Amino acid sequence: MFTTAGAAGLFLVGAQQAQAATVTAQSGDTVSELADKYGVSIDSIEKANDIDATTHLIFAGQNYEIPDGTDTTTAQAAQAQQQASAAQAQQAASTVQQAAQTQQATTAAATTTAASGSTYDQFIAAGGTAELWNTIVMPESGGNANAVSPNGYHGLGQTKESWGYGSVASQTAGMLNYATSRYGSVSSAVAFRQSNGWW
Repeated sequence: MFTTAGAAGLFLVGAQQAQAATVTAQSGDTVSELADKYGVSIDSIEKANDIDATTHLIFAGQNYEIPDGTDTTTAQAAQAQQQASAAQAQQAASTVQQAAQTQQATTAAATTTAASGSTYDQFIAAGGTAELWNTIVMPESGGNANAVSPNGYHGLGQTKESWGYGSVASQTAGMLNYATSRYGSVSSAVAFRQSNGWW
């Protein structure tokens, strides 16, 4: 058991002190017990009393100074630990945020290409071919999905059929279906257009 006395009077044994105290060690006491009892580090007690840090020995009947609980080394270490933890948490949050932003940007780019990118990109994404685009779409409509001729032909492939209206994707599907049903294949439709100037 420890007996504690200080300049301001006696301190309660077992209570964490708020100011420096002098403790008289009893038989069986250790530096570790003093540190736990008064809420300070072992290192601060050993430094305040010139105790050998390799043996940690204290002696019954001797008085030992207990620092005031403001152990700057421990406080600085705790503060550094808190700052490091906060920095790690902030870095983790930043990494998650960057990953989310990258995913959003990728999704937005894919959506833009498919929904509002160039007509050519939409045409290719819907299954059209560069050959069909260059040989039929460009000569017929100039790549304008809303083109209407003086004769009432409309869309990318300039037709009076229903597939000449709507989105680029639906017009592309209609063109591919028309090419294969009328000419047997896209290549045959392209060859016919090249030979005749219409399809």
